[in-house]
Amino acid sequence: MPELPEAETIVRALRSRLPGARVERVSVRHADVLAPDLTPRRLASRLRGRRIEDVTRRGKNVVLVFEDELRLVINLGMTGRVVTTDAPRAAEMRHVAVRFELDDGRAILYDDIRRFGCLDLRDAEGWHRRDAELGLEPLSDAFTPESLWALTRGSTTPIRNFLLDQRRIAGVGNIYANEALFRAGIRPTRRSHRVTRREASALRDHLRDVLQESIDNRGTTISDYRDAFGESGGFVQWLRVYDRAGEPCVVCGTPIRRVVLTNRSAFYCPVCQR
Repeated sequence: MPELPEAETIVRALRSRLPGARVERVSVRHADVLAPDLTPRRLASRLRGRRIEDVTRRGKNVVLVFEDELRLVINLGMTGRVVTTDAPRAAEMRHVAVRFELDDGRAILYDDIRRFGCLDLRDAEGWHRRDAELGLEPLSDAFTPESLWALTRGSTTPIRNFLLDQRRIAGVGNIYANEALFRAGIRPTRRSHRVTRREASALRDHLRDVLQESIDNRGTTISDYRDAFGESGGFVQWLRVYDRAGEPCVVCGTPIRRVVLTNRSAFYCPVCQR
């Protein structure tokens, strides 16, 4: 599932190429990727003729900002992709759910094999409500060691699950939660309120490091993720524990273990993460 680094990689590519373009036509092939209160007709009528002013990110969401503070919020789900037709590998997008024709002859393609993603349209007030539902951005100045430690005080949930809660920290998914916990030496099953102040500080730093390293490598492709050019992300070769059950720990050589927490796998080294 695309997480913060994958969304940020897509945003950076689109931000350099989309602002200034206008939407001329919207074609919806699969309406099930639209928010429940958003119809194909409403999407087309609201966006037709509007200029794209910016492309930003909030958590795992790619956000296209239009005139009058109208925002198209794209949650990529598990297999969502946002690619423009002038990208080198755009022709490989064979599961296009929504197509946005632009006035410069290009089009924005929202491609989603499994169609678990969601496109939502928000005005300024609606965006304010959506933004308030999401937690701290882990790469922002507001995400300090103290703020992370304070958030963990009232939670007895396993720390891996805590990191996945988008109401607390926005953008972190299973891959980077596992990787950051390994680097910080914290077992994913540890109860959040038992994380010490010193451990919270280390976890904050390692989480920011692993997210930034993945962004520098254009994200992680396990199977389906592609960036805005249709290319795979390169961070998979740097994963230390995620999806490596049974393989030797890169630090001590002990086989990596897998445990299931709320129906999702977590990976850890039993020696390095006590």
